[in-house]
Amino acid sequence: MERQPPPPAEGELVRQLALPDAVVLGLGSMIGAGVFAALAPAARAARSGLLIGLAVAAVVAYCNATSSARLAARYPASGGTYVYGRRRLGDFWGYLAGWGFVVGKTASCAAMALTVGSYVWPGQEHAVAVAAVVALTAVNYLGVQKSAWLTRVIVAVVLAVLAAVVVASLSSGAARASRLDIGGDASFGGTLQAAGLLFFAFAGYARIATLGEEVRDPARTIPRAIPLALGITLVVYAAVAVAALSVLGPAGLAHASAPLSDAVRAAGAGWLAPVVRVGAAVAALGSLLALILGVSRTTLAMARDRHFPHALAAIHPVTKVPHRAEIAVGAVVAVLVATTDVRGAIGFSSFGVLAYYAIANASAWTLTRAEGRPPRALPALGLLGCLTLAFALPAASVLWGAAVLAAGAAAYAVRHRPRRT
Repeated sequence: MERQPPPPAEGELVRQLALPDAVVLGLGSMIGAGVFAALAPAARAARSGLLIGLAVAAVVAYCNATSSARLAARYPASGGTYVYGRRRLGDFWGYLAGWGFVVGKTASCAAMALTVGSYVWPGQEHAVAVAAVVALTAVNYLGVQKSAWLTRVIVAVVLAVLAAVVVASLSSGAARASRLDIGGDASFGGTLQAAGLLFFAFAGYARIATLGEEVRDPARTIPRAIPLALGITLVVYAAVAVAALSVLGPAGLAHASAPLSDAVRAAGAGWLAPVVRVGAAVAALGSLLALILGVSRTTLAMARDRHFPHALAAIHPVTKVPHRAEIAVGAVVAVLVATTDVRGAIGFSSFGVLAYYAIANASAWTLTRAEGRPPRALPALGLLGCLTLAFALPAASVLWGAAVLAAGAAAYAVRHRPRRT
């Protein structure tokens, strides 16, 4: 029987999310637009090693998920690795994780909003993107339960579309098991690069930990919700990858402009292509909703510690959400999508999220057995995997990511420099 949450202290969020809500929010973060777009660049990097890259990404994601779940159960507060890094490693490391997350994911929000716009109304994507950001910020403002309800609808639509793609592809005469050709012409570096690209699509389970202050009975719910959401996502990604490879092959998938639309056309189900387009737009909308939720909660946590303006730490007295943080995040994203096109300039987000999880794994390593420490091999493997995949990314992504983290470190050093009396 689920324990009733105690009333929140002043300035804290309300624990409203049960296990199904947490799992759905994790799924909404992971089964987003990435599954419609990430397969092609990953196939270009890995060639026939795509499924191996997916497996590597899944192993690293599992290690990170286990570390995050144990830490979230121990520290069920908004902010995710920002909180864990501060508590276990020191203020700087938590700050660096939070900085990388907020900056990188704000750019991701803008990119995802523009993706929604390009699917819904090509040529007017900036206007549609602004409207999407405003609408989803309003939904989040109404309360986390409203966000969870909308995410359920989005996840149901996207899963139905992906199921149709898998069935149409695998049941067609164009499907060939020989096209999977696992590892035939794969390179080690290319497979690792593909794993880094695919890992980014898995990384949404952090949203469950970031919302830790709004989860009921977090010590039980979070360690169950994170692996459940990750496991479901892995099954979905594996099924979609196998289906696309079986009809397109590694080379065809690598050169596909719209991988899942191309897969259904190759399978003789061209009538499904418009449905896939709708599914991709809905998936991008779900990713955007989850991203805004995650960034606003980390902003709240950093504002509480005055790394950001303390006014952003306010909690709405009725809806019990960090309303100023949500409005600030929504406003910044809306300005970005109205004035720039950041879809091709957010490679640093992949680097940043891997650095974020590296700090999470290092934090989990410091847990004692009494504090619920995972088996030591998992955070060690997760830390090594994150660093390896981060530096296996394209050079531009590494340089942009390192520059963003260096800028954050410089700002921290200026703020904490010794003052002369």
